[in-house]
This record gives sequence, C-alpha cells and structure tokens, in this order.
Amino acid sequence: MIGPVTRQFQRGAALCLAALVSALGAIGAIGISGCGKEPASPPVATPTVTLDHDRVPAGSALEITYKFVVADGATFDQDYRVFAHIKDSDGERIWDDDHNPPVPTSQWKPGQTVQYTRTIFVPVFPYIGDATLEIGLYSTTGEEKRLSLNGENVGQLAYRVARLELQPQTENLYSVFKEGWNMVESPQQNSLVEWQWTKKEAVLAFKNPKKDATLYLDLDSPGSPFDGQQVQITLGGHVIETFTVTPKDRLMRKIKLPAAQMGSDEMSEAHIMVDKTFTPAQLNPGASKDMRVLGVRVFHAYVDGR
Repeated sequence: MIGPVTRQFQRGAALCLAALVSALGAIGAIGISGCGKEPASPPVATPTVTLDHDRVPAGSALEITYKFVVADGATFDQDYRVFAHIKDSDGERIWDDDHNPPVPTSQWKPGQTVQYTRTIFVPVFPYIGDATLEIGLYSTTGEEKRLSLNGENVGQLAYRVARLELQPQTENLYSVFKEGWNMVESPQQNSLVEWQWTKKEAVLAFKNPKKDATLYLDLDSPGSPFDGQQVQITLGGHVIETFTVTPKDRLMRKIKLPAAQMGSDEMSEAHIMVDKTFTPAQLNPGASKDMRVLGVRVFHAYVDGR
C-alpha cells in the first residue's frame, strides 16, 4: 500500500520531470531554429570620421570628413545611402547628415578608400552637452536593408564613429546682418530652413577676432534671369574673393578673412556685392507683385574665428 507521503513525492517528481522535458524541448527548439539562421554578413567596409572641431556651438559650421576603406571581397548590389545621426547623451537623435556619397557604392572596389568632406551648419536647438555621431549604409529601395560595417556597432548596424560637445550659440563670434538685406524667409513646410536675399550690396558685421578667420557663405540665386551673377567679397576696402553664381547651383564658399584687413576696431565688416540684380514683378508682370530688388539668396553667412 502506498502512503500519502509517497504519493505526494511521486506527484512532485512527475511535475519536475514534466518541467524538465518542457525546458529541454524549448532549448531544442531554439537550437534547431538557430541552426537554420543565416550568419551575419561580413563587413563591407571600415568607416571613420574626422571633425574639424569637437566643440561646436549651435549655428556654427562643422566640417565632417568621412572615410570608408572597402573590405577585400566586398560587393554592392545597389547604391546605398550614408546615414549620419548625431545623438544626445540619452541616445535621442538631434539632427542628421544623411547623404549619398560622391562615389556611388555600386562603384566601390575591394581595397579602395573613399574619402570626402562635407560642411554642415549645426542646428539651433536647446540641448547642450556631450553627443555622438553614428553612421551606416542603408538601402533606399524600401526594403530597409542596412549593411554590416567594421566598427563599434551600437545596434541595428549603426556604428559610433565620433564624439563631440554641443555648446550654446553664444559661444559663436558675434555677427549681425546690417544694411542691404531683405527680410528673413522660410518655406511653409520647414520652418528650420531660413534665408535672406541680398540687395545689390549687403553688409555682414562681426566682432573682430584680431586674428585670421573664415567666412562660410552658403548661397544660390533661383529665378535669376541671368546666366550668372558675379559676387565680390570685400573686407577693409580690399577685394578678398570673387566668384560666379548661376541659377541652378547652390554654392558653399569658404573664404579666408585676413586679420590685416580687419583693422583694430572692435567690429569689422564684410561687404557682399552683386554685379546684377533683378525684381520678380518686372520679370513676370501680372504673375508676381514682388517689387524687391534681389541679388543672391544666402542661407548661412558664418564667421569662424576659432
């Protein structure tokens, strides 16, 4: 005769055995499914990034040099786009510099080094502090495919390649758009983008850094009736740069400002002069009522005294 203690022991043993079988079955299922999983694709390139400054105030110019060393045996089935995400200390994206590399990935060859520099302007935002830059390669065909790279993978084939400190806008060299500018404009769909048209001559005043500086000028001239407009930059009465703007092209000019031409005053002035201007209402009578005198359209005019 089996006593109650013995029956309780047998029931307990049976439950333990059932749990063990269930656990082994789960492990077996994981193992079986794992066997059929494709291994991670080998890295197609090793990315690195160099920043011209690692302490960047809001609104400042930042030059980013991207470098990809293509792996031996790497192949590309399409043209992939570079994503570049700047994230705050909590991992939240602040802004990005997604772009197509100047050499399409379908043309990359094993062992090749693809290197290029892009100039961006740091958005004006409330966050101040440490940030990181993560990059990767992704498909634009709608399949959301990313490629494996050789580096610090922080998840989802995004690779941390640089660290920087974001500073307040007040750390920039003080500057002001003086006379010769039309009102600030923005497209309705994106208030973060702004520009100002010059008149025939526009003045950018800035605090004299008492040393050589650089003027970053981001501009174009859409709607211009001219094949090209000549733009001349003067500083202290001396011509320091002359170039041509055409209606189809947006230009990024990096202009050296010699300390010798700034004088000794606390403020200095750069003059932006355009040889030909136009008035939209005169070009399209009846279609436009815009009577402004327009020279060139300026998105950024930033004096870097760092």
